[in-house]
Amino acid sequence: MTEVHQVSCLCTEVCYELLLPPKAVSHCHCGQCRKSHGAAFASYGSVPRSALRILRGAASLKSYASSQAVRREFCTECGSTLFWSRCEGELFDWISVALGTLDTPFEPQKQRHVHVDSPILWY
Repeated sequence: MTEVHQVSCLCTEVCYELLLPPKAVSHCHCGQCRKSHGAAFASYGSVPRSALRILRGAASLKSYASSQAVRREFCTECGSTLFWSRCEGELFDWISVALGTLDTPFEPQKQRHVHVDSPILWY
């Protein structure tokens, strides 16, 4: 049985689904992820681009180049961080999804913390 996950932004303007469970689950402590999420770290899981299907609100997605190699996407209505992806290279065919936006339960098999060498002092 295929595991489909329903996902939406805070205002539910953007709704999408993941046709596969997220892999490479990570909690990133880098400064860009902290600012993007407004939190001590950001939690993401990745799927092939072909496994992400936008159901509603594609016109409300805004893309931002946070670096030369990375694009981040968010909802223009509520500001929810939704995805980040590489603009080129080996992982171009994958997209990382903000796990806090999942509406259906998801329990990762493995997870890891990355960029822990730059933690915020108040965490």
